[in-house]
Amino acid sequence: MRHLYSLRLIEAVARAGSMRRAAEDANITASALNRRIRRFEAEFGVELFERLPGGVRLNPAGELLLQHYRATLSDLARVQGQVADLSGERRGHISMACSQALLPYFLPEQIAAYRADHPGVTFSVKVRDRAEAEAELASYASDIALVFEPIYLVDFEVIEMVPQPVHAVMAADHPLAAQAELRLRDCLDGPHVAPAAKFGVRHLLDFAARKGSRRVAPIVETESFELIRHYVLHERAVGFQIPIGLRDPGDGSLVFRPIAARDLPVGNLFLGQMRGRSLPVASARFAVRLAAALKAYRTPGAG
Repeated sequence: MRHLYSLRLIEAVARAGSMRRAAEDANITASALNRRIRRFEAEFGVELFERLPGGVRLNPAGELLLQHYRATLSDLARVQGQVADLSGERRGHISMACSQALLPYFLPEQIAAYRADHPGVTFSVKVRDRAEAEAELASYASDIALVFEPIYLVDFEVIEMVPQPVHAVMAADHPLAAQAELRLRDCLDGPHVAPAAKFGVRHLLDFAARKGSRRVAPIVETESFELIRHYVLHERAVGFQIPIGLRDPGDGSLVFRPIAARDLPVGNLFLGQMRGRSLPVASARFAVRLAAALKAYRTPGAG
């Protein structure tokens, strides 16, 4: 456990890029922190940091050690979960990375349902785009990820996958609202609000627009899907979202319409973990629950 504390300090220094800043965060003096790390390096037999004029950064040996430390923490959490099960306690912490679309409705419902059965389990939920979510898994920063259109899938072990066609979001009095299915050109030829390029929805839009000799030229580009949903109520513009992130507000103000599949390919929402990793008990059980809940979205409907 003594070495675990030293490794936690090493991780803090790597994250801060500075002994001084890491020491402030850890509430110890910079000299004490530096001595502890020097002592660990002496015992370990190799230096872990490159000392630079403006701070420090991990060298290749340090990167390998930090990866080992994160894997060790993951294994320790898994064993603690198993021990808690032996004693009849249901405890643990679940860390996950997810796309924004999961935040308004799906995840709050699933987390609350899980905690109703296991009130000792806590959660950390981090909003990450499709590249960041995969990096979270690889660095053991998250146990599971739920992300729309991930990029690489190299170290991503798929637990469940559900198709999610992109929907147009607009005010009920928008001229296109009366159409049951929309053509992409109709959405892009008028004012539209779009997510930033790093998001899966925008990736699909850009790809399809180029094939159809159109381009995505939003009047508002944003990293917030919440802003998209609200903005279309203020101007006759079309926004874009996937069904799992949409719900009828109940007042008739907002409508959602699928964009024709011949214009815009259906995207996929992936639930996954790092390939080959044994998840902590709580995370593994929650992943099973999420996979079952996602099956209900295999045939998404319009709002």
